[in-house]
Amino acid sequence: MTTDPELLRERAASALLAARARTHLLTHCVDHPDLVAQHSPLMSPLVWDLAHIGNQEEQWLLRTVGGRDPLRPDIDSVYDAFEHPRAERPALPLLKPDEAHAYLTEVRGRVLDVLEHTPLHGGPLLDAGFAFGMIAQHEQQHDETMLITHQLRRGSPVLGEAEPLPADADALPAEVLVPGGPFTMGTSTEPWALDNERPAHRRPVPSFLIDTTPVSNGAYLRFIEAGGYRDPRWWAPQGWAQVQEHTLSAPLFWKRDGGQWLRRRFGVTEPVPPDEPVLHVSWYEADAYARWAGRRLPTEAEWEKAARYDPSTGRSMRYPWGDQDPAPEHANLGQRHLRPAPVGSYRAGASPLGVRQLIGDVWEWTASDFLPYPGFAAFPYREYSEVFFGDGYKVLRGGSFAVDPVACRGTFRNWDLPVRRQIFAGFRTARDAGPEVDG
Repeated sequence: MTTDPELLRERAASALLAARARTHLLTHCVDHPDLVAQHSPLMSPLVWDLAHIGNQEEQWLLRTVGGRDPLRPDIDSVYDAFEHPRAERPALPLLKPDEAHAYLTEVRGRVLDVLEHTPLHGGPLLDAGFAFGMIAQHEQQHDETMLITHQLRRGSPVLGEAEPLPADADALPAEVLVPGGPFTMGTSTEPWALDNERPAHRRPVPSFLIDTTPVSNGAYLRFIEAGGYRDPRWWAPQGWAQVQEHTLSAPLFWKRDGGQWLRRRFGVTEPVPPDEPVLHVSWYEADAYARWAGRRLPTEAEWEKAARYDPSTGRSMRYPWGDQDPAPEHANLGQRHLRPAPVGSYRAGASPLGVRQLIGDVWEWTASDFLPYPGFAAFPYREYSEVFFGDGYKVLRGGSFAVDPVACRGTFRNWDLPVRRQIFAGFRTARDAGPEVDG
């Protein structure tokens, strides 16, 4: 990234403005009742996310970076994500939609003034505009959360979309061999990387094979039709308990209608497309499919090596395709489409080993618990990552069609509870490389 202060300011402003344009798109397309309603106890009302975005921006960029007096200290507690679980947020004294929009506008106007007059160096929060990048990522992450709420919302469609391009026609191998040996995992140089991505460290990874593309709906249907949801052999005990307790028989939003499977997608009911990556499956479902297929989920280190390692140089790249920022030909990102692209798409985004769609389309469950890297240091606050470390959360990698490029890179780590199905998550599988494969 450039060190030129004016170019850094331009990059930070562009990221902030892009996030705000998306926030407006997601909140101006629905009427007042849909903004204040809780569409699922798993999610906040859209109006809570809206004001929370503004409150975080005020606290970090106006107060902490800019040293400005608080605008609305009275609402800090209301929009504290750790103080109030999502299910309880509708009962809070939330700002009304017009108040929330006005608050965001006032905060943003002052933030742009702070950006104009703040030196982008002199400490970790300021260097390369980190604090501004952190807040742009935070807003985009909540935009993805609001898009999940749109998917859970009942009613007619309100979001427009363009169709993804068809998959490239070339035949692809089912799996790719990733050679064994150490590689550099994580980063110490990506200027807007978050604390859990740091520091860079060498990680040994034995040889393994990984699916060339994410698991498709068509492949997952074979698991369903083979009785996968009725056979406890494939399920972790907690996963089988979920299947029985909730009578699960397919991914979330799917239903069987006569002889075909349908899905609901942002207000549209349509046949399940067999060539798209499977979506809205929990970690337990992904793990059960992998066991049924005689495979397993990749570890987080395996996933990152498949995505970043260039065997010709031994170097870890920022993205599968290289070090340049994502372009439309590389990956399905940024809510350009309201669905994953068909498996095999984005030839230009393939890794040096030929693995496709590692960035964008669907978050990919890994086998790994969310744990700190060696040498981890919480920054700028413990609650971003550290309080989630442990065996309760599983790591997801790669981003989805709902993720903006500013919040997605080869080192980016997401995490969630293994029961979660409403998120835009799919998976790919892996297997050990035996002597006959490894040579």
